[in-house]
Amino acid sequence: MTLSATARLREEATDAAYALGWRVVRKMPERSARLLFAALADQTWQRHGKGVRQLEKNLCRVLGKDAVDDEVRILSKRALRSYMRYWLEVFRLPEISRERILGDMRVSGHEKLFATLDSGRGAVLALPHMGNYEQAGAWVGLQGYPITTVAERLRPQSLFDRFVAFRQSLGFEVLPLGGGNGATVFGTLARRLRAGRLVCLVADRDLTSGGVEVDFFGKPARMPGGPAALALQTGTPLYPVTLWYDGPRWAAKVHEEIPVPDAGSRKDKVRAMTQSLALVFQEGIAQHPEDWHMLQKIWVEDLA
Repeated sequence: MTLSATARLREEATDAAYALGWRVVRKMPERSARLLFAALADQTWQRHGKGVRQLEKNLCRVLGKDAVDDEVRILSKRALRSYMRYWLEVFRLPEISRERILGDMRVSGHEKLFATLDSGRGAVLALPHMGNYEQAGAWVGLQGYPITTVAERLRPQSLFDRFVAFRQSLGFEVLPLGGGNGATVFGTLARRLRAGRLVCLVADRDLTSGGVEVDFFGKPARMPGGPAALALQTGTPLYPVTLWYDGPRWAAKVHEEIPVPDAGSRKDKVRAMTQSLALVFQEGIAQHPEDWHMLQKIWVEDLA
């Protein structure tokens, strides 16, 4: 069997698994589904595959450790359970009632964001892979503020289409990212911001080769400069958001607006604002490391 054929079969199997999740898991009794996904998390943790090893490497930096020890292993197990809870909720979110999405969300700092939008100005929300940002987006939409976001292209196309349809069902406008259309996506986001809309971007992992190098937990990492560039280009505020699980509930904090430097080139300002963003992410992740779902490489020494 050729490599391409093997890859194609793997993609088809992945697509089938996600399709099963959205058809079956969303209809399971909630208690049974939670037990199932907790067991899947523990099995994944015990296999200690590539993603788990990278997660533990990342958590070492969060905890200021040079190597994985028992504390890191215990934390990674909790993080895998949190990550699997995120996926369980992704599959079940279309079944969760409006009342529960609103009633079980604990948010602070959102008043300034809503005041900005109510004044007719757009705003950029930037967040790390923490907690459940799909649910948080649904909560914002139910407050009357529709979101525009981007989605990384996935293979096969049918899997990407499933994720787009899922987010659209929550009221999101989803722009596909990839295939050399970065300038087009940036322009569309800028138009939405100038029209007074809300743009929400996950911003702790660079998906291009042009990310901004920042200091993150004391080591150089790469993060996307898009949120800062959009805010700078359109004159709209950039608000960092951190999210976590509060027992059975969801929690989030909208932090203070990232200031625009008074001096420097556009590139210098984007770099400074992205660094400020990284420091806010760092603070939130340090407080809730088990809810940071980063199983990929973001630090420069890993990317090299």
